[in-house]
Amino acid sequence: MGADVSADGFDLADRPRYRARLQTCLEVLRNLIEERRFDRPRDLIGVELELSLADAHGAPTMVNEAVLSRMASKDFQTELGKFTLELNMAPRKLSGRVFDDLAEEMRIALGYADRTAGEFGAQTVLVGVLPTITGEELGPANLSSVDRYTLLNDQIMAARGELISLHITGAEKLDRTFTSIAPESACTAVQLHLQVTPDRFADVWNAAQAVSAAQIAVGANSPFVFGRRLWHETRPQLFLQSTDSRPPELAAQGVRPRTWFGERWADSAHCLFEENVRYFPALLPLCDEEDPAQVLGSGGIPRLAELMLHNGTVYRWNRPVYEVAGGVPHLRVENRVLPTGPTVTDMVANAAFYYGLVRALAEQPDPVWRRLPFARAEQNFDAACRDGIGARLVWPRSGAAGGCAEIPAAELVRSELLPLAASGLDAWGVSSVDRDRCLSVIEERCRRRVTGAEWQTRYFHRALSRGADRDTALAAMVKRYCELSREDLPVHAWPAEL
Repeated sequence: MGADVSADGFDLADRPRYRARLQTCLEVLRNLIEERRFDRPRDLIGVELELSLADAHGAPTMVNEAVLSRMASKDFQTELGKFTLELNMAPRKLSGRVFDDLAEEMRIALGYADRTAGEFGAQTVLVGVLPTITGEELGPANLSSVDRYTLLNDQIMAARGELISLHITGAEKLDRTFTSIAPESACTAVQLHLQVTPDRFADVWNAAQAVSAAQIAVGANSPFVFGRRLWHETRPQLFLQSTDSRPPELAAQGVRPRTWFGERWADSAHCLFEENVRYFPALLPLCDEEDPAQVLGSGGIPRLAELMLHNGTVYRWNRPVYEVAGGVPHLRVENRVLPTGPTVTDMVANAAFYYGLVRALAEQPDPVWRRLPFARAEQNFDAACRDGIGARLVWPRSGAAGGCAEIPAAELVRSELLPLAASGLDAWGVSSVDRDRCLSVIEERCRRRVTGAEWQTRYFHRALSRGADRDTALAAMVKRYCELSREDLPVHAWPAEL
């Protein structure tokens, strides 16, 4: 008989070995927390930004490797699709004129990316899902040439055992099948990182979960997928279905998808990592040379490589992150809710709203997660994805039946969440100039009921009413979107006329 090799190419002993190493990592993490080995409070934030590459007609163009090879910067790297890039911005302290500095650095980096892409007939597009993608471009051949992406695709497809099926019903209906996870590459997002101490982690993560729906409501920017108008923010549903390793029978049994909102409020960072290990089989059972228990026993700080690799294949919308920097471990909450775009001004405003709101909610004496059932928070998230700024969200209200009431998202944000975000930014020590400028952008979106998704939809339908066919209308919309995005006026101030 031949060697014991599983169908996916891993040895049959690899997963048990990896599972045991994950348990060791969890135990070591618990010891690190109990021994208070983590970094002191530093109020550091970080931002990752994914962007699409398109040609002059707005169609995706597969040149990310050529663009990166020309760049003299390590801040950019590949993403899953050959038509996407990722910008990793340096961590910075959340105080003073941080958002003004963040915006300026982002403009410089994106301008550089745009100029470099132009050498290859491409331009950068700051949008959650590029509306002109037809789906025909999304096959295994257009995944970036990185071993990890190839292996991840192979493992998800092997676990699923059949084609990826996309079924999304919104304003229109999408039914498509794919031979790979490539549709996930159409999803581009902004990830907001916040370093927190173990003692504060659960409160910050719970606050981030509670406000995810409000973030989506005011930041929706992905209404079109493969030419179909679906939800205001379709990206989370597209991501979920594109990475779903479950065949329908397991989904029907209630097996959790790898793209996951969660199912309960957290009481520690450790409980989230433990859930990821307990519920999700390893996709990439690759053991590191480091023995984390041995490193800890000798007084060192382990990387917990297996736990972090596994953690990266469970796509929580608010993800726990462990990392070692300068020989000192720290924890972060990675907020993965927001789509890219429409402008630098809009993205920085979204970041300020999030960081301020999370700080305020995490420090409330009677926090929202003790008054809002977790299932309601998840329902809010889905409602905001479907309806955007027009969503109705359930929120704690004294005197209401069950202690909660359904409130229009725009009203909730303007009347309650924006003042909380302002107080949170004050607590961080953010300048009043940055605070007021950023939060005024969110307020105007709510007042005018305009988001990136609303603008895209209105422009598209105006083009159709003028006699354009769907493809022409989408291409025209993307062209005008890119022009306005480069002007960097916030989307609520964009003209809607053709």
